[in-house]
Amino acid sequence: MSGDGIERHLEVYSEWRQQLHDAVGNLRDWLKDQDLGDARNDQRLDQVMSTLRDDKLYVAFVAEFSRGKSELINAIFFANFGQRILPSAAGRTTMCPTELQYETGTAPCLKLLPIETRRSGTTISEYRNFPDEWKTVPLDTKNPDKMVEALRQIAAIKEVSQQEAQDLGLHVAEEESDQGMRINDSGEVEIPLWRHAIINYPHPLLEQGLVILDTPGLNALGTEPELTLTMLPSAHAVLFILAADAGVTKSDIEVWHDHISNGKGSQKGRLVVLNKIDGLWDELRDWDEVQKEIARQITNTAKTLSLPDHNVYPVSAQKGLYGKIKKDQKVLERSRILELEQALGKELIPDKRAIVRDNVKGDLENIIKSIRALISQRLRGVQEHIDELSGLSGKNMDVIEHMMKKVKDDKDVFEKSMQQFQATRSIFSQQTNVLYGHLNLKTLDKLIAETRKDMRISMTTVGIKNSMENFFKHATQTMEQVAKQAQEIQDLMESVYKKFQEEHGLTNIKPGSFSVMRYLREIKRLETKHEQFIKSLTIFVKEQKTLTDQFFDSSVAKVRAIFKMANRDADTWLKTIMSPMEGQVREHQIQLRRRLESIKRIHQASDTLEDRQQELEHIRDGIREQETAMEERANQVIMIMDAEEDMEKSAKAK
Repeated sequence: MSGDGIERHLEVYSEWRQQLHDAVGNLRDWLKDQDLGDARNDQRLDQVMSTLRDDKLYVAFVAEFSRGKSELINAIFFANFGQRILPSAAGRTTMCPTELQYETGTAPCLKLLPIETRRSGTTISEYRNFPDEWKTVPLDTKNPDKMVEALRQIAAIKEVSQQEAQDLGLHVAEEESDQGMRINDSGEVEIPLWRHAIINYPHPLLEQGLVILDTPGLNALGTEPELTLTMLPSAHAVLFILAADAGVTKSDIEVWHDHISNGKGSQKGRLVVLNKIDGLWDELRDWDEVQKEIARQITNTAKTLSLPDHNVYPVSAQKGLYGKIKKDQKVLERSRILELEQALGKELIPDKRAIVRDNVKGDLENIIKSIRALISQRLRGVQEHIDELSGLSGKNMDVIEHMMKKVKDDKDVFEKSMQQFQATRSIFSQQTNVLYGHLNLKTLDKLIAETRKDMRISMTTVGIKNSMENFFKHATQTMEQVAKQAQEIQDLMESVYKKFQEEHGLTNIKPGSFSVMRYLREIKRLETKHEQFIKSLTIFVKEQKTLTDQFFDSSVAKVRAIFKMANRDADTWLKTIMSPMEGQVREHQIQLRRRLESIKRIHQASDTLEDRQQELEHIRDGIREQETAMEERANQVIMIMDAEEDMEKSAKAK
C-alpha cells in the first residue's frame, strides 16, 4: 500500500487520538491531585478518554453480486499474502455480511453465526454477547493456503426446501429477473449457511481501529433488517462498488437510493468505485481513447447517482491485486487502486477526526471553563480575606470583635440557605422520578409486546402499517415528555444557582442541559425505514410474515437501545447537574471558616496580624501557581485537539 494512502492517514489519526487521550489523562490526574475535581468533571473526562480509547472507523463495502467487491478488499487488505484470501470468483461469493476487524488480545479467527438464528427474532448485536452461538474457526495467518481454506466458509451454501427458506425470511426468486434465492433443478433453494461472519485479523489498519463491513447485494440488504437499520447507518463511510462493464443497473440504483444515498443533501462519506476498468482496456485502441471512455463512464455514473465526478473512482481491483503481488508497478498504476487508497485516507480520516473532535470538544471546553471558575473563586476569596485583614491593621479590639460577628452572621445566613437548598433537593428528587418513569424500559417492553400482538393478529398490510405507526408515535411522544420534564428540572436548578449567585456572590455559571434531539432523530430515521419497508411488502408475499417480524424485532432492539442510552445519559446528567454549584458552595464554606478562624486567632492574640497575612499570601501564591499549571495542561489539550490541519499536512508530506 502506498505511503500516502489510507494507512499513513490512519496512522497519523491514531497518533493524534493517542496524544489527546494522554493529555486528557494528564489533566484528569492533576485535577485529582490538586483537589480540583468534582463528580461531573470526573465523569466527563472519563467519558472523553473512553471515546478516544475505543474509537473505531467503520467503512462499509456495498455492491450487488459480481461487482468485484471481495476482490477489491483482497487488493487493499490481503495482497501481502501473495494470493487471493477472500473468496472471489464469478457469481455470488460473499453470501453473508462479513466484518473485518481486530480485537486486541483475541487470537486470529473466523466467527460464523448460523443462518438458523434468523428464526429466533434475536438480533446479530445481541448474539455478539453469546459466543457459544457462533462457530469459531482459528486462522493461521502464516499459512496463506490455510487462510484461503478457512475463509472459503463465508461463501458456503446449503440446499433447503422453499418452505424452510421462507420460514427463515429469505425471499425465493420465482422469476429469473427477480431478486432472491434461486430454486435449483431439484426444486430446492440454495441459501447461505451463515447469517453473519466476523474475521478477527491483525492487519495494521484493523489494529488501528478500522472496521470493514463487507455486504452481499440487494437480497441480503432487504432480508437482514439489521444491516439496513443499524450497520449501514452506523458506518462512517460507504464504498459503493459498480462494474464498469455493466454500468449502473436498475438493482444498483435501488441499492443506492434505498440504503446508501444521503438524499438530496450532502453525500459526505459516500464514494463510488467503478470497478473492472480493465474490461475497457483494448490493445487495439489508443490508450488516450481508453482514458476518455473511462472519463465518460465516470460522468455518466456521477450523473445517474447525483454525485460530483470526484466522488467516483475508477479501478481494476483484479489488476491492482496482481500488480501488488507481482510487484508490477506499471500494472499497479494502470489499475488506479492507489488513487482509491489515497482518497480513502484524504476523504475518510479527516471526516472521522472531525466527528471525534466535535464529540469531545464541547465537554473539554466546559470542563476547562468550570475549573478556571473554581480557581478564580479560590483566588478571589483568599485576596478578599487578605484585604479584610489589612483593614484591621491598627484597629482596636472592638473593631475586630465587630468583624468576627459579621463573619459569623454571613456563615449563619449561608447555612440557612443550605437548609433551603436541602428542601429543594426533595422537589428535585420528585421530578427526577417522573423523568425516570418516562424512560422506564418495562413500560417500553409492554408497548413492544402489545404492538407485536396487534401485528400478528392483523392479516393486512394496512393493519401492520398502523401497528408500526402507533409504536413509533408512542416512542416519539414518550421522548418528547422526557424533554419537557428535563426542562422543568433544569429550570428548577437554574433558579437555585441564581439564588446562590445573587445572595452569596458565587460565580455566574449555569447547570448543564439534557437534550433528546439525537434520540428523536434516530427514532424518526427508523420510522422512515419502516415506511419504505411497508411499501415493499407486496414484493415479499410468502415471506411477508417472517420478514415483517424480523424487521420489527430489529427496530425494537434499536429503539430499546435508544431508550437505554437515554436512561444512561439522563442518569449521568442528573447525578452531575449540581456538581458545579456544589463545588462553589464547598469553596465558599471553606473561605467562611478560614475568615472566622483567622479573626478568632487574632482576637485571642494567638497569632499576629502580620503572621496571618503572610500565611494567606503564601496560599494565594500557591493558587496562582496552580492556575498557571492548569492553563499549561488545558492549553496542551486544546492545542492537540485543534491540531487537525497540521497533522493532515504531515500525513500528506510523508
